[in-house]
Amino acid sequence: MTGILLKEPDQKEALSRIYMQALAARAGYLTSVPVPDRDSVDLRIHAGGARRPALDVQLKATTTFPESQDDFLRFRLSIKNYRDLRLDTQTPRLLVVLELPKDRSQWMTVTGEELVLRRRAYWLRLKQENEEVVHQKTVTVYIPKDNLLGVESLQNLMKKSRTGEL
Repeated sequence: MTGILLKEPDQKEALSRIYMQALAARAGYLTSVPVPDRDSVDLRIHAGGARRPALDVQLKATTTFPESQDDFLRFRLSIKNYRDLRLDTQTPRLLVVLELPKDRSQWMTVTGEELVLRRRAYWLRLKQENEEVVHQKTVTVYIPKDNLLGVESLQNLMKKSRTGEL
């Protein structure tokens, strides 16, 4: 193919943003993109109503979650992102990891009847009680398999943001 501007990592980033924006739109929320991203926030999700809650999201995508025998998915995260996501902030910060198929041709398909973005995303809230890491460039985070991100779970996260529970 000629004229391709986005390499695979750029495509993964774009698809993770599209996935999150689609969920937010379906849940009835607005999204905005901080420009430039200097604080490990790729997307902000805004809700209306009392207190105008929001969520700040760091987006990642992978085709290779290591096999696990327990209830967690393991993901390698840069120390900068890890530290930024652990900050005590007024707006809750989430890590969202989109799992894409290994076969790039299956990431997204379009037919006359449907647009399909394949696989799923998981969320994780890192807080200060998580372990501080020193002298490393990356850290493995453990994402509960139950933290599947869909419209309903996004709405529940926003409710918790509104009440300060998150």
